Amino acid sequence: MSYNDVFLRACRGEAVDRIPVWYMRQAGRYDPDYRKIKEKYSLLEICRQPELAAEVTMMPIHKLGVDAAILYSDIMNPVASIGIDFDIVKDIGPVIHNPVRSAADVDRLTPIDVEGDLSHVLETIKILDRELDVPLITFGGAPFTLASYIVEGRPSKSYSRTKSLMYSEPAVWHRLMGKLSDMAATYLRAHVKSGAKAVQLFDSWVGSLAPHDFKEFVLPHVTNIFDQLSDLDIPKIYFPGVSSGELLPHLTGLRANVIGLDWRVPISEGRSRLGGKFAVQGNLDPYVLEAPSSVIHEHARRLLDEGMKERGYIFNLGHGLYPEASLDKLRELTTFIHAYSEQQIRSGVSI
Repeated sequence: MSYNDVFLRACRGEAVDRIPVWYMRQAGRYDPDYRKIKEKYSLLEICRQPELAAEVTMMPIHKLGVDAAILYSDIMNPVASIGIDFDIVKDIGPVIHNPVRSAADVDRLTPIDVEGDLSHVLETIKILDRELDVPLITFGGAPFTLASYIVEGRPSKSYSRTKSLMYSEPAVWHRLMGKLSDMAATYLRAHVKSGAKAVQLFDSWVGSLAPHDFKEFVLPHVTNIFDQLSDLDIPKIYFPGVSSGELLPHLTGLRANVIGLDWRVPISEGRSRLGGKFAVQGNLDPYVLEAPSSVIHEHARRLLDEGMKERGYIFNLGHGLYPEASLDKLRELTTFIHAYSEQQIRSGVSI
């Protein structure tokens, strides 16, 4: 079985013969076969069945032809191991039954036990390592984004309780973030040991912070995660989520390989703000997929032309796929990205 490593080469800034592509939330509700599975099982129930979770992870590889798989899981999965009681509620998201809002709440959180509590996740990764002919990306939730759920108690648009804890009790906040960052690093290290070929840290909501607050209250803990993983010879990706363009200049010291960009920041501007120190990933607005094919292709062409100006570019969305996305349009987009980028590279685009 031949192995497609173009994604790994792009992560490392090496020469490629075409631009790799994968999509955040590429294993999800836009796929009719996945929707049938979800009629029988919840997200967490799928995650607890390694064979089924591996099957769902592989669906986009077979159906779309993408260049990397991303583990079917949820960023909330590991927090159960440290003492957070939660459910994923339909049309709401994570609902926390014992939110963390005080020093005592933080103190009761225990170290993660990946082998004991999350062996099903590791078994899924081992299955995928045997079966896939593309790299497997696994992922964890970044401390701020996880805190935004476990402090609020459920998804929030204002993050009022989270920010109140951060501003009013900074010592408690940093203890919480320290525990969450150690959890993430331990969790991702276990993934790599089990066969993950790249890891991504999702910080979907950190763009809600001002740059100064990000630098003071969050960045040290994100830095801690990548520092703890720095000995692992695999690509490491940080996605600072939506509305995060103003945070990019603060990331230049991270020991990561790739930074994900949301759709609000042009790729060239993102590279500039990052000091040219990372490969970049992104950043099509997911809702462009609502447009006719000609419009989708034009947006993709513009991103590819910009991305291919330098080595180290991975085509992706600026955030995750939504449930109404079209499987056919995604398949068509993937084919276009491969064909157009390969043609451009053959014609002399130097990356």
